[in-house]
Amino acid sequence: MTPRQPLFFHRAQRLLRAAALCLTAAALAAPLATPAHAEAPQVKTQVPGYYRYQHGAFEVTALYDGFIDLDPALLKNTSQTEIQRLLAREFLSAPKMQTAVNAYLVNTGSKLVLVDAGAAKLFGPTLGYIVDNLRAAGYTPAQVDVVLLTHLHGDHANGLVGPDGKAVFPNAEVRVAQEESDFWLSQGNADKAPEDFKGFFKMARDAAAPYQAAGKWKPFSGETELLPGVRAVAARGHTPGHGGYLFTSNGEKLLIWGDLVHNAAVQFARPAVAIEFDSDKTQAVRTRQKIFAYAAKEKLLVAGMHLPFPGIGHVRQDGKRYSWVPVEFGPLR
Repeated sequence: MTPRQPLFFHRAQRLLRAAALCLTAAALAAPLATPAHAEAPQVKTQVPGYYRYQHGAFEVTALYDGFIDLDPALLKNTSQTEIQRLLAREFLSAPKMQTAVNAYLVNTGSKLVLVDAGAAKLFGPTLGYIVDNLRAAGYTPAQVDVVLLTHLHGDHANGLVGPDGKAVFPNAEVRVAQEESDFWLSQGNADKAPEDFKGFFKMARDAAAPYQAAGKWKPFSGETELLPGVRAVAARGHTPGHGGYLFTSNGEKLLIWGDLVHNAAVQFARPAVAIEFDSDKTQAVRTRQKIFAYAAKEKLLVAGMHLPFPGIGHVRQDGKRYSWVPVEFGPLR
């Protein structure tokens, strides 16, 4: 080591100590110098209520009208203990059953077909969003060519008219089974109905009125082909003319079945369970059992107005029971 080396090392050590002190000071000061950032606020809104599915050459858009809370006591033919057990099995143990109200928009390439029209706002603020979601999906009410009604209960037909009583779908023909139209539009039936049931007849008449006046209310009879690839399917029991619609394209089939199921957790496991709203509970059960068996055997794609949104999927048979298998989210292809 030369005589100058100790001085060199002494100076280097001093410089290192000074640098370490500076770095320590900077590290301690850094949190104080960094400006505080507020947490991102919660959005508090859901995504638009529509979902698309490619069905052969048809494009199907599920539309969410909203939801209604139903009392489990409305379900019949089994005990409330069993109903609560089945709800809890699907993690649905609330005292009310949240029940979706759906509609389906099918673009066949030549026609824009809407199956059911939702409830409007006549059943409270949690419903009545069909038109909003139709617009969010890229369409306008004036573009709808045909409205197919599964039946004339208010949560399926009220959306045909606005608060002003005018047609929401001004260019559309409305198709519904003749039996359904005859029953609900009959003043005689309305007069004979229980007092707390008369309002349902008025809702049906109000929904039909502007389309009747325009010559666009078009009842049909039987399981007829209404449009190329679109056939009516009888599903009576829930109402006198309740039915669904079978859409067929490129060999693929989709059955939109209306109110065959009101609660998926209960009625797939127990198809014999009816609901208070069924006009003929025995027939409603028979119809459900028949269509469940057919859908499971044929691996038929189905959609329902009160299945959890988007309400499109398959029915799987598990012994004497059935299960609901919803479609997975994915790109159109």
